[in-house]
Amino acid sequence: MDFALTPEQTQIRDTFARWVDARVAPRAAAIDEAHAYPREWVRELADLGFFAMRYPENVGGLGLDLSTFCLALAEIARGSMSLAGCAAMQALMGTKFLHLLGNDDIVERLFKPALAGEKIGAICMTEPNAGSDLDGIATTARKVDGGYVLDGQKTWVTAAPVADFYTVFARAGDERKLTIFLVERAFRGLAVGRAIEKMGVWALPTSELALSDCFVPDSHRLSRVEGDGEEHLRKTLAEIRIITGAMALGVAAAAIAEATRYAGERRQFGKSIDRFQAIQQKLADMATDHEAAVHLVRYAAWCRDSAKPHHKEAAMAKLFATEAAARICDQAARVLASYGYAMEFPVQRYLRDVRFTLIGGGTSEILRQIIAKEMSR
Repeated sequence: MDFALTPEQTQIRDTFARWVDARVAPRAAAIDEAHAYPREWVRELADLGFFAMRYPENVGGLGLDLSTFCLALAEIARGSMSLAGCAAMQALMGTKFLHLLGNDDIVERLFKPALAGEKIGAICMTEPNAGSDLDGIATTARKVDGGYVLDGQKTWVTAAPVADFYTVFARAGDERKLTIFLVERAFRGLAVGRAIEKMGVWALPTSELALSDCFVPDSHRLSRVEGDGEEHLRKTLAEIRIITGAMALGVAAAAIAEATRYAGERRQFGKSIDRFQAIQQKLADMATDHEAAVHLVRYAAWCRDSAKPHHKEAAMAKLFATEAAARICDQAARVLASYGYAMEFPVQRYLRDVRFTLIGGGTSEILRQIIAKEMSR
């Protein structure tokens, strides 16, 4: 594996870094505190080609690999984890199954506008009694003339209040296995429910969603056959874990930069605190954790791009990168001491937002089980 970035990757990373520094970082706190979905930024990301990066050129994509995508996503997360969550949802989970399984009408009317930032997509998997346990999904799809009737409750639906369409996993057929459906916002029987107030990523709206006698036409059954949903989902989970690791890299980088800046400016006992060994050791540990996480995420993405086995590698990358980012943000807050607890400084936001990465794509406990299982094969 060559650790050097290609000229194209460097250009893309730098393009997103400049955009984040100019457009996102100065307003990230205000957007978050307003609990406002960053639609303006979403459109600008579309103009930069972010949502199209991972899709082939024949459908309006750019045909880039996961490694390059992660470089851009890490820069976005460095500026705003809320925006990174919006961007990741739109670029992968919210649109992937439309591309893989959607008919021509769905691709033209929903998928391509989503790449342009004109439509917002969401995915509905989690339920009140089903998270990592896919067998616990209870939403049903009953076959009727011309389509299906869906009934069930979904929760933790990212971007639910602003989404134009939802990819829904439900149980259909005699075997009651998971089947993938596309539900448009205008469909009768779909209702966006209670907003979930979160400790972080305030500009990324999250809500419950109810399906009650919701008719979905046959054309909107994305699954080729009833019951193939779990197979498609498991193929996507490794990619979700890798990009979650990339988001963790971004917020960790922001925390290191703020802690380093503050330590160089804050003076105690006649000198800046970055001259004290205790602070130097904190900064050194933070930088080492971040560098190790960068390499794990890049390696997992390279494995995925090279069509090599990558499920264990993805789990390892997500586990280490997110836990390392949580440690880094905590240490950054300690470097700032009382100011790390003050809302006027961004470290408190990083400390809250990094928890988001510990959850999506599987908790650390689940990831350790996956890694151990892969090791025993």
